[in-house]
Amino acid sequence: MTSNGSSSGLVVSFGEMLIDFVPTASGVSLAEAPGFLKAPGGAPANVAIAVTRLGGRSAFIGKLGDDEFGHMLAGILKQYGVIAEGINFDQGARTALAFVTLRADGEREFMFYRNPSADMLLKPEELNLELIRSAKVFHYGSISLIVQPCRSAHLMAMQVARDAGALLSYDPNLRLALWPSVEEAREQIMSIWDKADLIKVSDEELKFLTGSDEIDDASAMSLLHPNLKLLLVTLGEKGCRYYTKNFYGHVEAFHVTAVDTTGAGDSFVGALLCKIADDRSLIEEEVRLREAIKYANACGAITTTKKGAIPALPSHSEVLSLMKGSQ
Repeated sequence: MTSNGSSSGLVVSFGEMLIDFVPTASGVSLAEAPGFLKAPGGAPANVAIAVTRLGGRSAFIGKLGDDEFGHMLAGILKQYGVIAEGINFDQGARTALAFVTLRADGEREFMFYRNPSADMLLKPEELNLELIRSAKVFHYGSISLIVQPCRSAHLMAMQVARDAGALLSYDPNLRLALWPSVEEAREQIMSIWDKADLIKVSDEELKFLTGSDEIDDASAMSLLHPNLKLLLVTLGEKGCRYYTKNFYGHVEAFHVTAVDTTGAGDSFVGALLCKIADDRSLIEEEVRLREAIKYANACGAITTTKKGAIPALPSHSEVLSLMKGSQ
């Protein structure tokens, strides 16, 4: 039983977990930062923790360095109740690091230490296939597609999950700084597009993938494919648009005072997957889908009100109180 009173399907999240180093002062460049605080991150890991924070069940599959940071990250997953049997440790490579700063103009600036980092070295034969086969929902991004051998492990894990009947969930989570070129990023992100049952993109990712400056229904619908059950386009404080074969629409955002948007998209995804893992049929019923998106919007909103991604992920009761308070 979960904290919200239902037995819960397993969400398995695949990909990278790393440490973000965030400046102690805001609105400065990396070079100007007087010091840094370490913050655990990595979109797939954030999603896994978002699920357990809401009372769902999740597992993380990926590779960390056999170093202090790697064991610290594995410990954080366990502390939040995420199943950690899919984690491998690499003796030769370090856990990935990212220096992230919010510049005075509000834009994030990234500098990654991955040459190569442990997450890039996950091999197909290291996958915990039993864990993957037990997933109701298998979730992944695109960073794990950038280099071998992780790319092969990613493709194999997707196939194993699909063969076992899991719903495949994809959030490209574009980080251009990690790709060799813009063209390669677009091509590889799209290379697995038609395998996903559910895809979530941000407004900026929609523009990048379509090559259009328009964030409208026609632009979003150009990304639909025959197997896709649900496409979500998140619009920050403007809420979220949803598209299925039979209906489409828009759900308003909750208005909060945002401090740090890091992890808001992962919180949104985790909340939605938590609901879908319990009952996949809600994708086909617009009223219930809208309710689930509203819940996910509330999760994303709460996450922006605190610094950091993981410490800001809300509990089920926090989400309910925001939803009640705004009625």
